[in-house]
Amino acid sequence: MPWEVPGTHLIHAAEKYGVRLDVVEVWRQTIPDISPFDGLIVLGGTPDVDQEKEYPFLKVEKRVIRKSIDEDKPYLGFCLGHQLLADVLGARVGPNFLKSIGFITGKITENGRRHPLFRDTPISFPIFKWHAQAVLLPLPKHLEILVTSGSCQVEALSLKGKNHIVGLQFDNHTATFKNVNNWMESDQEWLSKPPAINTASLLKDAKKYQNLIGKQFETMFKNFVKLIP
Repeated sequence: MPWEVPGTHLIHAAEKYGVRLDVVEVWRQTIPDISPFDGLIVLGGTPDVDQEKEYPFLKVEKRVIRKSIDEDKPYLGFCLGHQLLADVLGARVGPNFLKSIGFITGKITENGRRHPLFRDTPISFPIFKWHAQAVLLPLPKHLEILVTSGSCQVEALSLKGKNHIVGLQFDNHTATFKNVNNWMESDQEWLSKPPAINTASLLKDAKKYQNLIGKQFETMFKNFVKLIP
């Protein structure tokens, strides 16, 4: 969707650590040859991973993700980008047991504690959610859960032996008051569907957690950049 662009935290972290983001809007632009790039960051969107007829670009996007894995490129997926990675790697994606929107607590698993992406991140930390689909259990043996929560069992996953290939169900890259307010205004139709969302509380949490999530995201992104050869 036009409003699901790289979030403020992602843009600031990329600038700080010297990462140039070449943004491709896959629903209306051709994905370039990825060979010259150091890695992929794949963001979210409205489609479900199996809606290839309604959204033909998903087929192309999955082929590119498969190519990036075959070329052993660093990969960081958020929300749909996380689900697409899981789908390409053979996991099941379907309706979550609840619609997960807002700020909740994510908990790093034992595998996550050993994973370099979450170095210097507290075991429990705030995460920003905006999804109804999720990666489902059981996972294929070549995948491991890095973060979980009471609202979603697979909040983050990685390909075993490939720490530089990671998916995050949460959207902390865009967890600022301004970004969240923009998402609320742009996604009214989806938000209006049950269960009801307390938008005032959501914005209050966005303001409360903005600085903390920004600092933690910056640390996480720094750790990801270190995984790039």
